[in-house]
Amino acid sequence: MSPDYYARLEQGRGPRPSVTMLTALARALRLTIDERDHLFRLAGHHAPPRVGGDEHVSRGLLRLLGGLPGLPALIASDLNIVLAQNPMADALLGEQTQFRGLARSCTYRWFTGSELRARYRAEDHEHESRAQVDDLRAALAARPADPVAGKLVGALRARSAEFAELWAQHDVAVRRSDRKRILHPAVGLIELDFDVLATARADQRLIVYSPAPGSVAVSQLELLAVLGEERFPPAGTGPRGEARTDRPLPN
Repeated sequence: MSPDYYARLEQGRGPRPSVTMLTALARALRLTIDERDHLFRLAGHHAPPRVGGDEHVSRGLLRLLGGLPGLPALIASDLNIVLAQNPMADALLGEQTQFRGLARSCTYRWFTGSELRARYRAEDHEHESRAQVDDLRAALAARPADPVAGKLVGALRARSAEFAELWAQHDVAVRRSDRKRILHPAVGLIELDFDVLATARADQRLIVYSPAPGSVAVSQLELLAVLGEERFPPAGTGPRGEARTDRPLPN
């Protein structure tokens, strides 16, 4: 959104903003839910529902996210849609909020693409797949009539044989903690604890990646903080995305 477009909105001179634009604006301004609903009504839209599927992030939760500058952290929905992330999460995982449609869900991209999988060692893929499927089943059970959740599951069953096979096993488990081994193109293999912290809303999660005290991951995160938001190609690729053959992946 350009400053000129925003100024025209404030002055009532611009076109009616879309629901997507209003959602982004409410998040950027850190509006409360009541303020957000008022904004939607002023723009001639119905206020979003306040049940599962509402992606508004409270200003308190955003402040908490901003208060973790040294650790990668993000806020995600129960459908694994990243709603906000801090600079360290951007440096570790890449920007995760720019996707559209079903691809907004990291679970969808995990089973239908290769970019996310390139950040994990091949031997960790099965564990990650099972964890994502089991967690998604728990989310669907919490809001069985939600059309977005149903559409996501239907699309994954149609597009991924791996997902369909795991989904048919009917395992369920809310993901609360894990151990992640992430391949980063600049600093190599980083081993981090993955913790989902409780929030006031069951359909939103604050996720924090942290190193074990005294581990090499501590210095690796310090290096990532220095590198900041510099963009890197996916792990295992060269500067232009071609497969690297000059050296193996880190052990």
